[in-house]
Amino acid sequence: MLTADGEFAPNEAAAEFLPYFERLGDADFRQFYRDMVIVRRFDRDAANLQRQGQLALWVPSHGQEAAQVGSGRAARAQDHIFPSYREHVVGMIRGLDPVNILRVLKGVTMGGWDPAENGNFHLYSFVLASQSLHATGYAMGMQFDGTTATGNPETDEAVMVYYGDGASSQGDVNEALVFASSYQTPQVFFLQNNGWAISVPVERQSRVPLALRGPGFGMPGTQIDGNDVFASYAVTAKHLDDARAGHGPALIEAMTYRVGAHTTADDPTKYRRDAETADWLPRDPITRLRTFLEARGTEQAFFDDTDAEAADFANDARRRALEIEAPGDEVIFDNVYAEPHPLVTEQKAWLESFEASFEDGSA
Repeated sequence: MLTADGEFAPNEAAAEFLPYFERLGDADFRQFYRDMVIVRRFDRDAANLQRQGQLALWVPSHGQEAAQVGSGRAARAQDHIFPSYREHVVGMIRGLDPVNILRVLKGVTMGGWDPAENGNFHLYSFVLASQSLHATGYAMGMQFDGTTATGNPETDEAVMVYYGDGASSQGDVNEALVFASSYQTPQVFFLQNNGWAISVPVERQSRVPLALRGPGFGMPGTQIDGNDVFASYAVTAKHLDDARAGHGPALIEAMTYRVGAHTTADDPTKYRRDAETADWLPRDPITRLRTFLEARGTEQAFFDDTDAEAADFANDARRRALEIEAPGDEVIFDNVYAEPHPLVTEQKAWLESFEASFEDGSA
């Protein structure tokens, strides 16, 4: 819908989804822009925190903002979102405090947050692809509970799960697609194809577009320009509406690009060509939306205010991240089981003894 030059020019394939785009107005366009600018600044500062030793790891999202913002804004409040581990802006859209993400990447929490208190945004999954099974099971539960396909779009629920092209090659995702199709779950599989499964290019994983796996499993599959926030919103909105109405699951393949590293533990210069990255940079999702907004007469003050807001947001997150203190050792043990467990009790006692040995000099 939105070209790399920022022109609104829907192609023939977009016609089916234009009614969903038409739900949007100038306030939505500006919100999309704010979301993307704020999360990119947050992403940059979080990476700096990791380089300064404040985080154990960081998972960049630079370049994938449009795919995430469009789809995240398309979901309704009652929907449940199952992320991978780089959907930072989707969590923020759902009301998640981004410092909770930093706590996870700092290694001071065993879980991260309560989904019920954060817009039904479920926990990050570092066992990649497992979230697809969690999401499918949850969607099946919605069917058993009767909270979907009742005919009331204001209350009917759906599930959306995010994963990448690398995870699409894993068994968990394919098993989830089987169950979702068999049970016709109210679910959208949102595949962010950012070109690389860490160091493995997507062409080594699939000889055909990954969107075709949808029809292969018996569900619609739609490939979109993942750097076009309008396409991301409209296509996701349609498929979520269909899922809530009882029409079963769908798969979206968002073609985007991981500009930075897979994580801060990765060095993409070892396997990726500079020319490839340079080819993607002009397709930047923020730049193209800004061009669109400028053509509609958006004043410079809006962009200046957004930049200032992004700086304030990131600075606040950084300040609070530096104030995070490590929890006591008890958090490692106390929530493994709902009831006391003798093996866990034994391990906790051993650690206490081991730590004490450094104080009394017996170690």
